Amino acid sequence: MSRRILRSHGLTLIRDMQDDAGGLGSAGLGAAAGESAEKHPFLVRLGERVRSLRNGRGMTRRELAAAAGVSERHLANLELGVGNASVLILLQVAQALKSTPAEMLAEEAPSPEWLLIRELLENQDEARLRQVREAIVPIVGGGHPGAQARPPRIALIGLRGAGKSTLGQMLAEDLGFPFLELSREIEQFAGCSISEIQSLYGQNAYRRYERRAVEETIQLYPEAVIAIPGGLVAEPATFNLLLAHCTTVWLKAHPEDHMNRVAAQGDLRPMAGNKEAMEDLKGILAHRSPFYAKAEMHLDTSARPLDETFLALRAMVRRSLQITGKP
Repeated sequence: MSRRILRSHGLTLIRDMQDDAGGLGSAGLGAAAGESAEKHPFLVRLGERVRSLRNGRGMTRRELAAAAGVSERHLANLELGVGNASVLILLQVAQALKSTPAEMLAEEAPSPEWLLIRELLENQDEARLRQVREAIVPIVGGGHPGAQARPPRIALIGLRGAGKSTLGQMLAEDLGFPFLELSREIEQFAGCSISEIQSLYGQNAYRRYERRAVEETIQLYPEAVIAIPGGLVAEPATFNLLLAHCTTVWLKAHPEDHMNRVAAQGDLRPMAGNKEAMEDLKGILAHRSPFYAKAEMHLDTSARPLDETFLALRAMVRRSLQITGKP
């Protein structure tokens, strides 16, 4: 098994390539091949979910295995859908109890109030769930009660290469706001680079610095344009804080543009011509897109030249913030 990890300020592109003599070893591969016809759909879905969550957090299989305290081989089997069959017993028991494996695995039994709330929300669509989330933020999240009360603080979200820094600087200059890159704020808190934080202290420590940087930025800058690291959406608590205190814009682009723009900045590691690297990028984008889509405004930065894209961004932000002035 070979891995090439492509990291830069919150965007991690991961290449996991298995060859004929992969890290599972011949016995592991043989078992996987022999059991492929007997894979239970639940185990397959579980493996896909684990792999999707790992991609969303920008972690390699080795990093996740180390963080979870399990062997890399065991984690690989889990992602392949040939994990411990005792999970099926858990599923059967949960179904018999009209419950879920997640509920059974929770450290504490859910309260009656939580069960009643969950029942109300269980079959609602995304639009209604968003309404509920926005309604309860002032009660449980400490956010502002509505868009009109939210200060003119703009957060640009999306993967690296979407144009957050370039368009963010242009927008900040136009509005007369400070421009901040949250990655730089995180590095100031930690006293070292993003890559050093992750290599020395791990992903969890990075997420803690990220949360502190968001809290500090919200406290210090009522007016600002902020470029947000692409992986922040992987931490729901921090993302909720951002949604509650900022006007959010998702800058999205075609995967090829993400690759080409990062390379144009002098970072050749994404290897745009490599099929596996592109597939990993597409996988990360597919996982994060539903979270990015929670932003109030969306703008495709691949659709038009830079100047036209900026004018479209400027218009939508000024309209949202009800800012009048020069056209």
